[in-house]
Amino acid sequence: VLNGKLAVEAVRKGAYDVVLMDIQMPEMNGYDAAKAIRALSGDKSRIAIIAMSANVMKAEIDRCHEAGMNAFVPKPYKKEQLLEAIGKVMAERIAKA
Repeated sequence: VLNGKLAVEAVRKGAYDVVLMDIQMPEMNGYDAAKAIRALSGDKSRIAIIAMSANVMKAEIDRCHEAGMNAFVPKPYKKEQLLEAIGKVMAERIAKA
């Protein structure tokens, strides 16, 4: 989607297993979008969210987790990093089910 507001709306209306959340987006950043998704009702609030950002400082990664994101992948990303993060959050989701 083009911005954070549309990301929240897509999760609210759709059926997804995981969200790849860019941190720097117009209208609503990734932190606020993640918080808004966590505030949705039911299973929608528990969707796996993977943060994606070029800022790899520990404070950035911590802020992503504080906003409710499950994992962090640095940009530019390597295919293996992304697949590992997806596998991790999906395994955690299955374990909690």
